Amino acid sequence: MQKYITSWPFMLAVLIVTACKVSEDKTSSLAKVPEQFRNALTTETTSIADLEWKSFFTEATLQRLIDSAIVKNYDMQVAVKNIEAANLQLKQTRWNYVPEVNLQVSTSTNNPSENSITGLNLSQFDLGIKHINDYTAGINLSWEADIWGKIRNQQKAALAAYLQTQEARKAIQTNIVAAVSKGFYNLLMLDAQLKIAQKNIALNDSTLAIIRLQYKAGQVTALAVQQAEAQQQVATQLLPQFEQNIAIQENFLKILSGELPDKVERSISLDQLTFPEELSAGVPATLVSRRPDVKSYELALTAANARIGVTKANMYPALRITATGGLNSFSSSNWFNVPASLFGIVSGSVLQPVLQSRRLRTQYEVAKIERDKAVLQFRQSVLVAVGETSDALVKIDKLKTQEATAIQRVQTLRQATANANMLFKSGIANYLEVITAQSNVLQSELTLAAVRRQRLDAVTELYAALGGGWK
Repeated sequence: MQKYITSWPFMLAVLIVTACKVSEDKTSSLAKVPEQFRNALTTETTSIADLEWKSFFTEATLQRLIDSAIVKNYDMQVAVKNIEAANLQLKQTRWNYVPEVNLQVSTSTNNPSENSITGLNLSQFDLGIKHINDYTAGINLSWEADIWGKIRNQQKAALAAYLQTQEARKAIQTNIVAAVSKGFYNLLMLDAQLKIAQKNIALNDSTLAIIRLQYKAGQVTALAVQQAEAQQQVATQLLPQFEQNIAIQENFLKILSGELPDKVERSISLDQLTFPEELSAGVPATLVSRRPDVKSYELALTAANARIGVTKANMYPALRITATGGLNSFSSSNWFNVPASLFGIVSGSVLQPVLQSRRLRTQYEVAKIERDKAVLQFRQSVLVAVGETSDALVKIDKLKTQEATAIQRVQTLRQATANANMLFKSGIANYLEVITAQSNVLQSELTLAAVRRQRLDAVTELYAALGGGWK
């Protein structure tokens, strides 16, 4: 007997060691990342993503729009509500260690058959009663020992889910900052293109006036007047298109900011916006800890590991302790007669699943598959993040070259237009040369505005791809 008693410490030690193995997380394989981004402009370890968005997007109007969007955007508000719900779930799991306690008050009456055992017993005592009353007021307590780490892993999963909602909010904010910035740049591009069209119309007016005078003097035919008018109509037709797009873009920015569609006040032009020429992306390894979506997938892997621990613990014996105590009496008059009416029951049990073992094993195997899926999704998210950063870097590099070429072309065509007008007024150049020059300069200036907007968009995409603003 003594030998049996002293074996309990050994059994307890075995249980603890086994419990650690049950709840042990599988170490996730780190996703492969390159040492440097493809098309990286610099090899510095610092990154523009270290800057908060207000330090990166410094234009005052843009900052106001982003500020409003972060506070009022409904997607952001939903994300905040998700955080609140997940936080409540996390707090709830902390109560899983607390025993389950129920208060029970009950009364019952039993009128047994005279031919039943209970009825015969009553008749033997000759108590003069034909029914049995029972009055009970008690507390029931039930507690399961967390030997296999099931509750601990439930907490881990709940914590990971809560942190995922935090990362989801960050991801939404990153997308909002990028969307507002790109929308603002598009609005400034439309402003620039509207001014270009208006300037081209004014330029065509003077040319058309001269051609009409020449037509009256018999120096040119009606064809010259018609071609000059057609060229002016090309630019005139662009005006309502640009005005329409400006209004739609303003509405988009207001709605994105959680406000009713309205005009967006702005005091800066497209060519006044600048970013540093050298934009450092840092090292790819920082993406895992900075990008909210990648971090969310990493947390999903943590939760998947925890669920494996829960499902495996379900297959092992559960140690449960129950206790019931209170007041019990067959007469209401002495129901609360203490200590005579006091009663108490304490029991312990070990419950081992038998017939449901196949179902529990299946749940465990499915949890392992879900963990493997989480690993793959995490790796894919890192791959996508590295790819988006590399794409943004090559865009910035090539659009910079395109912008320089577009600037040179605009300057050349502006000079050509000025020379054509001067030669036309001197009678050396014909009207077709002037019209062609004006058409070319219109298209080149519109293209330059579009390239500038694309370059600003690429800078924004790089900031977002790096997980800008989060550490």
